Amino acid sequence: MRPRTRPLTFADFELQAQGVALDATLQALSDFLEAHEGLITLVHQDLVRGLKRPRTGREGLGAAQVLRAFVLQRIKAWDLRELRERIADGYTLRRFTTFDARPVPRHDAFHRAFCRLTPATVRALNEAVVQAAIELGLEDGARLRVDTTVVETDIHWPTDSGLLWDAVRVLTRLGKRLGKHVPLARQGFADRTRRARRRMQELHRLSPAARARQQTRKYRELLGVTADVVAMARGAVAVARAAPPADPLAAATVAALVAEIDHFCQLAERVITQTRRRVLQGEHVSVHEKIFSIFEPHTDLIKRGKAQRPVEFGHKVLVAESGRGFITDYRILDGNPADEDHVVPSLRQHAATFGRAPALYAADRGFHAAATVDAVTAAGVRTECVPQRGGAKTAARTTYEKSRAFRQGQRFRAGIEGRISVLLRGRGMRRCSLEGRDRFEVFVGAAVLANNLLRIAALWPHHARGRRHAA
Repeated sequence: MRPRTRPLTFADFELQAQGVALDATLQALSDFLEAHEGLITLVHQDLVRGLKRPRTGREGLGAAQVLRAFVLQRIKAWDLRELRERIADGYTLRRFTTFDARPVPRHDAFHRAFCRLTPATVRALNEAVVQAAIELGLEDGARLRVDTTVVETDIHWPTDSGLLWDAVRVLTRLGKRLGKHVPLARQGFADRTRRARRRMQELHRLSPAARARQQTRKYRELLGVTADVVAMARGAVAVARAAPPADPLAAATVAALVAEIDHFCQLAERVITQTRRRVLQGEHVSVHEKIFSIFEPHTDLIKRGKAQRPVEFGHKVLVAESGRGFITDYRILDGNPADEDHVVPSLRQHAATFGRAPALYAADRGFHAAATVDAVTAAGVRTECVPQRGGAKTAARTTYEKSRAFRQGQRFRAGIEGRISVLLRGRGMRRCSLEGRDRFEVFVGAAVLANNLLRIAALWPHHARGRRHAA
């Protein structure tokens, strides 16, 4: 089923007659998106997913509008409210997003549309853009450089006392909401937020001298309050399940609240367990067993040896960039794996995209291992540019790393540092404000998509002009 298109109004024709035009970058992006309708079809499939009759009812955002607004938000690193205001205020952005003279919906309409996009669809969009660049002759895949970075999740600095306080206030708030629909669930549910907040604040304000004397006692009090709140929440859930409301709408609301309370109760119990083990029992809790946020439980603790950021909370992201600046592969990694483990997967992905291995493979010394050099050579890479990490170098290795080809490859590798900087600062990929692991991957994929489309916008007109001159 093809996405619906809307005819232009008389106001649109009048503004076009006055010579209002897009700037060169947006015009190139618009021309590319119009020439590749398969990208819009991918978005349209997500928008109509699960709908029994997608062509009936009130007409919402079209697939072209969603895709263009989705890309525009990442290019400018705007939030949803600013995105809506900018589109509504400027006619050039109205033309780019195909709203023209029609009303622009509220920011929550964009939010609902963007939430329909899945990580698989965003990845498919990136792959389609890279394939289009190959077909246009903008990229040949002769060179590849890889590196990793960290994208933070939107959490506060995790402490055991802060996590316990989060559990108390969230469960109390949900318990009150449940009590509005099921009055019996409110009975016996005491509000302990004030006491928990005071214990948390006292723990945060302890001096180093007082911490040795008072920390255990105050943590024991805060743990007791949190355990009581979890028990009360589970009791309220049991009451709500035993006597659900007769109204179907209220029953659906209660079911959603019960599921949410169950989810946070499980996370609160994990926080209670890790706090008791670490503080009261003096155990060393491994990173894989810890939870760093009850709102983003998928968050990892990552140490990369950076002086300014010794510890980061989020996910490690692998980025593979081609010689012309296209990001041909990106991966959200679990935990803090070694960089050397991702050399072979990056080569496989490059071969799947271009049909052959790159002639040049460049990475920093974190990717070096004996197996790495063998794997790169076995894949058919002619020039391997991964400096040796530690240990005594053989005479042959020292000579190779001093060769001109290797030094040129390392200069090429340095370019990915700038690309990552553009993604983090220019495309807003430093900190993910979306919730959940899937939305995190969509967030990263959107920044990559914006980068790839901007590279096409920069290279495509010059490439087409060069071909016309040659003809």
